[in-house]
Amino acid sequence: MIHGSLVAIVTPFKNGKIDEDAFKKLIEFQIENGTHGIVPCGTTGESPTLSHEEHECVIELTVKAVRKRVPVIAGTGSNSTKEAIRLTRFAEQIGADAALLVVPYYNKPTQEGLYLHFKQIATQVRIPLILYNIPGRSGVNMNPETILRLAQDCKNIIGVKEASGSLMQASKILYLCGRDFLLYSGEDALNFPLLAIGARGFITVTANVAPRDVADLYEHYIKGEIDKARDLHYRLLPLNDALFIETNPIPVKAALSMMDKIAYEYRYPLCQMSGNNYLELKKALTDYGIIN
Repeated sequence: MIHGSLVAIVTPFKNGKIDEDAFKKLIEFQIENGTHGIVPCGTTGESPTLSHEEHECVIELTVKAVRKRVPVIAGTGSNSTKEAIRLTRFAEQIGADAALLVVPYYNKPTQEGLYLHFKQIATQVRIPLILYNIPGRSGVNMNPETILRLAQDCKNIIGVKEASGSLMQASKILYLCGRDFLLYSGEDALNFPLLAIGARGFITVTANVAPRDVADLYEHYIKGEIDKARDLHYRLLPLNDALFIETNPIPVKAALSMMDKIAYEYRYPLCQMSGNNYLELKKALTDYGIIN
């Protein structure tokens, strides 16, 4: 079962190209600090600005660097069904353990369109699939009833990354789909609360900079050490806030550059942080003890 702290890993760039050496070091940093899985080519990985060749390169780099030590959940979603099928087939062929499929963005499909989109992908591959509901970016919310239809009709759709920010929606998904359906937190501030209603882990941005604590929050919770998990939830809260002070992944890449792990580089239309926000993020990292 894919569970625990699954890092939505950044894609480091250097002089406009993927920094493969830095990326491999990030993966080692994560595994050494207890992260339970690696998720490349998601929102945090700046997938919208990767070419198809770069997208495949990052997935392949991840699979080879991880070497089956933890699961690899490759981001392969698109607002084009054919493109999503192509990327998901590649992830399956290259050895990824699962694929993460975002709700199609910009074209705002109906619930029936969402059902047909994901069902078509599921029929073309055998790899386990995790849906990704993030209405703040996609412009449309995937209703729990649609997720239920997909879970019933497509046996390789095993779960959902729920990033609507609604505990009610997350609860209804589990109520309808049952506890065997895997729900993952898609919002770091809700990691602890979602565990309480039955989530199996988180696909997390914050683990990029604080992997041990995010993994430990999960480990404490499943061991029944609820007070320790709650303490970590509140310890992480200011850091979570700072990492979303501007559009993700702008702050987390700035933070990793402050930690001397990657170059401070993005692809347009993303850009470096404003001065005041940069200083606020730096203070949060210093207060947390991540940097001096």
